[in-house]
Amino acid sequence: MTARSIRGTAAVALAGALALTAVACSNPGGSAAGSGGAKYSAVVGIAYEPETLSPLLGYGKDGNSKIFDGLLAFDEDMKLKPALAVELPHISDGGLTYTYTLRKDVAFSDGARFTAKDVVFTYRTILDPKTNNPSRTELDALKSVESVGDDTVVFRLKYPYAPFAERTVLGIAPEHVAGKQDVNTGAFTTKPIGTGPYVLTGWSKGEKLSFEANPTYWDGAPEVKKFTMAIVKDDDVRATRLRSGDLDGAILPPNLAAGFKSDKAKKTYAAKTYDYRTVTLPTHHKVSGDVAVRRALDVAVDRQAMVDKILEGAGKPAYGPVPTDSEWFAKGTERRHDLDAAKKILDEAGWKPGADGVRVKDGVRAEFPLWYLSGDKLRQDHALAYASDAKKAGIDIKTQAGTWEVIEPRMKTDAVLAGGGSPGDPDFDQYLLLTSSLGGDGFNNMAWYDNKTVDKALVDGRTTNDPVKRRAAYDTVQRELVKNPGYTFLTHIDHLYVVNDNWAGLSTQTEPHDHGLASGPWWNVETWKPKGAAK
Repeated sequence: MTARSIRGTAAVALAGALALTAVACSNPGGSAAGSGGAKYSAVVGIAYEPETLSPLLGYGKDGNSKIFDGLLAFDEDMKLKPALAVELPHISDGGLTYTYTLRKDVAFSDGARFTAKDVVFTYRTILDPKTNNPSRTELDALKSVESVGDDTVVFRLKYPYAPFAERTVLGIAPEHVAGKQDVNTGAFTTKPIGTGPYVLTGWSKGEKLSFEANPTYWDGAPEVKKFTMAIVKDDDVRATRLRSGDLDGAILPPNLAAGFKSDKAKKTYAAKTYDYRTVTLPTHHKVSGDVAVRRALDVAVDRQAMVDKILEGAGKPAYGPVPTDSEWFAKGTERRHDLDAAKKILDEAGWKPGADGVRVKDGVRAEFPLWYLSGDKLRQDHALAYASDAKKAGIDIKTQAGTWEVIEPRMKTDAVLAGGGSPGDPDFDQYLLLTSSLGGDGFNNMAWYDNKTVDKALVDGRTTNDPVKRRAAYDTVQRELVKNPGYTFLTHIDHLYVVNDNWAGLSTQTEPHDHGLASGPWWNVETWKPKGAAK
């Protein structure tokens, strides 16, 4: 929902759990009619289908969309590399001007040539307030974008923005198609045309999305010729289908992934992530909006127990959006599990235990609802553990499951077991998550967090290229979250994938919260080779 994490539309933001099938045809090493070689297909099961496939509305903005390419892309080590641009940008004017030279050999899947005008169209459309792109503020630094001929694009910024190049991995849309439609409702949102390695061939809402390899892809036609993205919402069902052979791979919670350790035909991949689970503490609720309650919950929760018991060690405690092993983490902001300290905070704030053990202040019981997404076992387990820890401190949290259609209208006052996280620059996740101006803006700042010191630090962090000043700004943000935690961050989760071991070239990147078609061991599926194939 953020950088599609807690940000973006519900479906795009939470396009989470998936499964992969890599199935060769009857003679994987032989020839297939009309192909000049072997045909291969991969079926990917996802938990929540996207609401749109248009990059103008947020799809693919973090790269690897498969239907689209950006000017740049991330490699296995999350380093930027050229994609539609022939090289990394030339940066001038004190960090205010970025110039990209484009490839001349690229065409959209309908055969039309890709040019600089498509880049200008894409960015200008996203910046248009009439476009329903929930992540527009991520391009706040962009002042203008212009083409110089067909093969050069110049971006000019309002202020030096250190991670701007990382923002140019978003997919480029064709002006000759998308520019002739309503950007928010036109056919392009469900029938996209891009320059990427795959082409959408069908979308049966609620059932599946089908893709085929782009035979004229500028970087070479993929050997995995077909994808089917089947919608498999429930973790347990995904594991069952994997075990039955209906799916050859899946992303699974640790306890379910553990059931495949003895299966020698499958391989487990663990991807390090920025993916966190957090509880929103809405400002507009009498209990969760009380700073003392927030601080008490922050130390009442036993994060390490969640890592050990729920994640079975596949993760780490979370004290904010920044993982503890990140260079941006503010040392000293770790919160120790201390139930006695939690009780003391509540006592001093006037929250006294009632006859049933639940605390009361000025006639208000210390209770509030906590919603989690139906079918998501990890969220359910986190929610139950959090409620159990809170009860020991005298706070009664009532957990409830629901769909996003049920949950979203309640987010202003009801707590939610949410997910988020975006690798790379700290601005990517923290601004949308915490700035008060985005309180109530869809899945941005779901807790309606309002802290003027944090607001200023977020602006300071995104409006300078000075690394010392930027570190100081994000240290301030993290230390303010200790004083007034508008969210209770619980864990950072490693993504576990169990995949049939019949392809070569699989690896993982450091992943965001959103892990759809483009993440997991198939982030580079267009470069896979069947094992045993001639090199």
